[in-house]
Amino acid sequence: MAPSTPPVAGRGERVLDGAYRLRLPLPFPGVPHGNAWALSAGDGIVLVDTGYHAEGSLRQLEQAMAQVGLRLDDVTLVVCTHGHADHCGQAATVAARTGCEVWMHPNRDHLTRGAEDPDAALRRRLEVGLASGVPEAPLRRSLEARREAGTGVAEPLEIARDLVPGVVVETDLGPLEVVETPGHAPSHVCLHQPERRLLLSGDHLLGRVSLYFDHGWTPDPVGEFLRSLDRVQALGVRLCLAGHARPFTTVDAHVEANRRLVAERLEGVRDVLAGKGPCPAFDVVPGVFGDALTPQTAGWLLTMTLCFLDHLELRGEAVRLEPEADGAPQLWAPGAA
Repeated sequence: MAPSTPPVAGRGERVLDGAYRLRLPLPFPGVPHGNAWALSAGDGIVLVDTGYHAEGSLRQLEQAMAQVGLRLDDVTLVVCTHGHADHCGQAATVAARTGCEVWMHPNRDHLTRGAEDPDAALRRRLEVGLASGVPEAPLRRSLEARREAGTGVAEPLEIARDLVPGVVVETDLGPLEVVETPGHAPSHVCLHQPERRLLLSGDHLLGRVSLYFDHGWTPDPVGEFLRSLDRVQALGVRLCLAGHARPFTTVDAHVEANRRLVAERLEGVRDVLAGKGPCPAFDVVPGVFGDALTPQTAGWLLTMTLCFLDHLELRGEAVRLEPEADGAPQLWAPGAA
């Protein structure tokens, strides 16, 4: 489905002295808004994430900032928790307007290749979809709608500094330390303030438990995500500022709920493979996700299913079979483990 006009206006609110939630509209079914976070830093503002680029989106950001007494020109640094359009889509625009730097993790090919050559990214999606057993006609319609919607990224980013462990983001809340948390995206990081036991979690932990993994950029996004959960739980965080939620304090409960959901989805994939025998990935999706599978959600549910299959393959619990003929979809079967 093509994104529509943002359904709600940008809104700003203070959550701590020197920390402001900027709730920005998104054009995604079921995800009406996302957060950027404005953090006081001396005479300026560190902007953590920027929202999605679309017509009128910069006005939405400026409106949210104005509600908490800030201006876009106050931004002295943009920090992106990861390279998804709803978190970095306006970064280039903000940098051009203010002259500030943009920082992001170096594992960002999943962003840069799509932003630099959208047609190549769509061709790759077509190949993956056909190889996974998606019917060609609806797949092509979906990709054409995606083409018309645009990438959500204003323009390719110039990254001034790689966000890796050891890099510190200075703010009035105290120095924020970089914690690598790949899984949701290869480029994903969280920002941790130890003395305040504060975490800016991006999409690693959300207010409601919801999974997404980028497929095809690393061998095992699911395994990476589980290890990232371990890493974050060990921090002893008390307050979480997430990418799509109000602030929450139940961090350990969120970590455990994400582990349970991953385990549930993996068990669902195992059950489908055991019951159906060799089948393409797209045939696994309805048995795992049930009524959640719709024309609007099919793309991201297939992406997650492929990541679950990759994880099980590495554990010896699923086997990737050769296609039965040229142009036929790839089949999956239960493994011996």
